[in-house]
Amino acid sequence: MSLSIRNQLPGTVTAVTTSEAMATVRVRLSGGQDLTAAITREAADDLGLIPGTAVRGLVKSTEISLATGRADGLSIRNRLPGTVTRLVLGDVMAVAHIAVSDAQLTAVITKEAAEELGLFVGSDVIALVKSTEVALATP
Repeated sequence: MSLSIRNQLPGTVTAVTTSEAMATVRVRLSGGQDLTAAITREAADDLGLIPGTAVRGLVKSTEISLATGRADGLSIRNRLPGTVTRLVLGDVMAVAHIAVSDAQLTAVITKEAAEELGLFVGSDVIALVKSTEVALATP
């Protein structure tokens, strides 16, 4: 199956915490970063997620926010530091390609936000992803 989701991060489940309706799944990405996904308990059960399960964290490019400095005071669990490797500015939107350890992320933000952040190729950024915006897939 082919997907239009640009960000597909390989990793291994390290922990699964379940409640009646939801599960939080911790994933160690191949680059060593941790990623948290909040999915339904039914989905976690259907995928058979247990520590050691190989997964891909899937994140749409429109669900990634960027920061150029510390992002204190936010409830966003996933904070992946990286460097802008390519920046495409359109009339309204911007596409930032970000090297994160041994992975590549794509983030779509407004052109205005890219300009306010002062983004350029080589900028250090933190990719911010809410755990509810991370889907998981098994091979």
